This record gives sequence, C-alpha cells and structure tokens, in this order.
Amino acid sequence: MTFEGRNNFDVIIIGAGSIGTPTAYFMAKAGLKVLVLEKLPSVGQASNKHAIGGIRATHSDPAKIYLGNRSLEVFSTWQDQNDDDIEWHQGGYSYVAYTAEHENTLKDLISWQQNHGLKISWLDKDDLLEVLPNLNPEYLRGGTFSPDDGSASPLMSAFAFHKRAVEASAVYHFNETVTGFLGDEGRVTGVRTDHGDYHCRWVINAAGGWAKPLSEKIGLHVPVEPDSHEAAITEPVQRLFHPMIVDMRSRPGSANFYFYQHLTGKIIFCMTPDPQILGTHTIASSSFLPHAAKRLIELMPILKHIRVRRVWRGTYPMTPDGSPIIGQVAGLEGYLLAVGMCGQGFMFGPGVGQLLTHLVLNKLDEADRIILKSLSFHRQFESEEILQ
Repeated sequence: MTFEGRNNFDVIIIGAGSIGTPTAYFMAKAGLKVLVLEKLPSVGQASNKHAIGGIRATHSDPAKIYLGNRSLEVFSTWQDQNDDDIEWHQGGYSYVAYTAEHENTLKDLISWQQNHGLKISWLDKDDLLEVLPNLNPEYLRGGTFSPDDGSASPLMSAFAFHKRAVEASAVYHFNETVTGFLGDEGRVTGVRTDHGDYHCRWVINAAGGWAKPLSEKIGLHVPVEPDSHEAAITEPVQRLFHPMIVDMRSRPGSANFYFYQHLTGKIIFCMTPDPQILGTHTIASSSFLPHAAKRLIELMPILKHIRVRRVWRGTYPMTPDGSPIIGQVAGLEGYLLAVGMCGQGFMFGPGVGQLLTHLVLNKLDEADRIILKSLSFHRQFESEEILQ
C-alpha cells in the first residue's frame, strides 16, 4: 500500500496536536508511510498544551463512550507497554448534583451508560462524601462516580506519542505551513506547503482551531469555531481527593465548573464561559480567577487558603452541537476530517487515531461504524450531548 519516493506517503496528517500525534503513532505502527505537517516548532504547541488533562469515557453519547474507552485503554497502559511516564492517574470522575434537576438527569442516564459499557454508579450524599469527604455537603444530593476515568499530562503524552511514532518511521516536518491542496475535481492527492509539494492517498485535517480556514483552501466549509476557555493551577498540597469533580450548575459568566487534584498534588480548575468567547484569544483575563476561585471554594471550602501559581487561556474548537467531526466527506475522496473536538481532543486522541487507522486500512468494526455515523460531517448538528 505504501507509495514510493521521498515526497510520497500513504497518509499526510495536518497538525501535530492532541489528534494528529497519536494518529501518526497508530498509523505508523500499522505499517503506513506517514507525514505529519505542523506550522509550529514542535508537537502540542497549540490547544494541546492548554488542556487540563482530564480523560473520561463518562458521556451520554455512544460514539463518545467508545472513543473515551479506547483512549482510556491506551493512556492507562502506556507506561507499562512503552516505559514512558505520562503522569497517568486513575482518579475517576464525579458529576455532583446540588439540584433536583441535575440529580434526575444523572440518575436517568445511569442504566443507559452501564448498558453502553461504562463502569459508573450513582452515590447518594453520604456515600459520595465517603469518596469526596471535603466536598461542600450543603444542598448536596449525591453524584455519579466513574472510577475508570482519570488524567494524564497532555504535553508528556504528546511527546511520548511523537517519540514512538518516529520510532515506527513516521516523518514530522515542523515550522512548515500548508498553503493548498493537490488533486483534481473530487479527489485530493496531496498538499502544497511553503516548502514544497507532497503526494499521498489520504490527507487528514487535524488542525484544531485552524481546521476551518484550512478546509476553505479546498472549497469546503467546516463548521468549527474556536472559543476561549481559561484554567488555573495551584501550589501542590497533600492528597485531598482523587476524582475530577464536575459541577453542572450554570452561574453568571459560566455554564459549569470542574476541577481535580493532579498527580503532583496541584489543583487544576476550569470553567466553561457563558456566553462563549469566540476567537483564538490566548491571553489570560483579569476576571477569570476571582470568578473561578469563588466557585472552587464554594465546592471545596478546605481549599480557601491555597495559593494559585498560574492562570492561562486556550481554545476549544467548537461545532454547532458540541461534538467532533470525524471521517470522510462525500464527493471529496482522499480527504478525512478529525476536527471540532470541542475541548475533548486530548481525551479522544488515541481513540480517534485508532479509528482513522481502521478507516484507512478498511478494517472498520461495528463500533467504528457507529462512531463515524454519529460524528459524520453530513449530520444535522441538531442534538447536543447532555454531558459535554
């Protein structure tokens, strides 16, 4: 299947981030000749390095559950199989309920989630406080607990995927910008960059927040718009809790709030801004920390004296329904999309890489087909997942 020649490849991946780098690893490992093109100087230098590191299969959509479980399998076994420390910690996830509405929503999902392969349970207030003894008990009704979920370092993971992909003969070109595509009507046969032309059987758009302008070079409108999210990290403290805690309540300025304690003891916290802050802004604001710190202390009062070390801002490439776009485009042979991860690119990266490898090799299984149908570019973008 491999093309011959220095500038000929089976697959060209545009973007060396949370999606492109693990995809290159799985494809190269499968024996494909892979080129990764990245306009920045190294892997993970766009959205990846701004991710907070959460990895979950706890979703309310089958496609995301499949992707999450596949990724969890890769992250949780990576160090044993490859001897690379990626700071994996299986702390679990807990969606906490402080309102009857959220309690009912979460409870209604439990049996469905279990039937779709999730190890998840509902814990009443007292049982949840056994898992999270420092959680604010006032108005607490309970919450879900998914022990198989966890966290890892986005950059350490990206470096590990890159290292092993190169060992499997993947080629990376950094500081190289895609300027156009090669091919004729209805068929993509390669890409043009500021350094030259490359030919291939498949091109994968894994360009994150730049996926839309990249596809416009080929006349394709992809509904992906980046929006800004902020996060913060504290000084390290003794272990106080393990799970990522997700509070679904909306407040003025935020749609939800989530935080966890890193393997090193630092607390990392983030919230979804409401309304959205569209654009590629990466300069931290003065308003985030006072707002987010108030929510953090409300949920876990014991943290009120902890010192914050750093605040940062990154981008989430968003789609109209909050779910990724993955797979082929009708009438555009040889062009694959792996875009619009909506802030979940890091947690889905290995699962997406495995899926695209199966697609290129024409070895799709039933779960692959379910994912591709659900996350197709050609869907209606009408239904939003409950646990985004």
